[in-house]
Amino acid sequence: MSSYREPTIRGDDEPPAAEDRALRPTRMADMVGQREVYERLMIAVDAARKRGDVLGHILLDGPPGLGKTTFATCIPRELGTTLQIASGAALAAPKDLLPYLSNAAEGSVLFIDEIHRLPIAVEEFLYPAMEDFRIDITLGEGVAARTINMPLRPFTLIGATTRPGLISKPMRDRFQVREHLDYYSPEDLAEIIRRSAVKLELPMDDATADEIARRSRGTPRLANNRLRWVRDYSTSRAAGSLDLAIARTALEMQGIDILGLDGFDRRYLETIQRVFGGGPVGIEAIAHTMSSAPDTLEDDVEPFLLRCELVIRTPRGRRLTARGEEHLSGLSPGPGPGRLF
Repeated sequence: MSSYREPTIRGDDEPPAAEDRALRPTRMADMVGQREVYERLMIAVDAARKRGDVLGHILLDGPPGLGKTTFATCIPRELGTTLQIASGAALAAPKDLLPYLSNAAEGSVLFIDEIHRLPIAVEEFLYPAMEDFRIDITLGEGVAARTINMPLRPFTLIGATTRPGLISKPMRDRFQVREHLDYYSPEDLAEIIRRSAVKLELPMDDATADEIARRSRGTPRLANNRLRWVRDYSTSRAAGSLDLAIARTALEMQGIDILGLDGFDRRYLETIQRVFGGGPVGIEAIAHTMSSAPDTLEDDVEPFLLRCELVIRTPRGRRLTARGEEHLSGLSPGPGPGRLF
């Protein structure tokens, strides 16, 4: 592999805002948390570098905001190669994927976010590209049609998904490395917040960082978003000063409670409690009542609520737990096996 060079990022997604880029780690060594995933990926990257070989295809799954995109953008930097970014939802037909594959440089990385949204036709078009680094292009129609076999430069495909169950088995089997990202501990989130505060030139003590971490639902993305809100509140309402009380006031103004739930999360719980008597109730009924999309509830709301054991899924639908009832009633859930951290 060549020596390190800054990846060239191309694709459908707009580059993140300058501040997001500043807060996001640029090298694997700068990442906090997900240490087991980090170690395994670094072994694969280091082995590919030492052999001068192409890194095997990688599938990353887990709830939103846990660092799948960060891993995908850091890996090319470790390899010293280029990166292309695409969205599964935007690749509606094989022709949409063709520019990415034909432009892929030797050893480069193609990152497809939300890869579970690829249509079957696009998936099948990818199979020979992933296995044999070739694609079959059909020209013409009917008896006059002919197929051209087009070789590709060897590349690495990194797929990210919040719903791995929607990826077909033939597609999953073509990834040599599959990793699941889990929620971060408050300690890891507090360290991320302290590092981000330094980059934002925001003085912060450990107690304030710990408080923001506890209310960040186990995700670095939310931790940084809530840190920026606390900074804005400090600038606007506290003359730039920041302490634990100011941070709590800022977060409570946004409706973020001690578990990190926001108003939409609590409305989900309240809908099950008030409208459906605590459940069980199907996700479609909850979504219609809340005027929301079922996918939004399943992907963005439910994973953390399930992890906190505030709701459970039963064969008959979602049901509020005793812990969920306590949280809605304003009681602080007690410690025990069900506590998240």
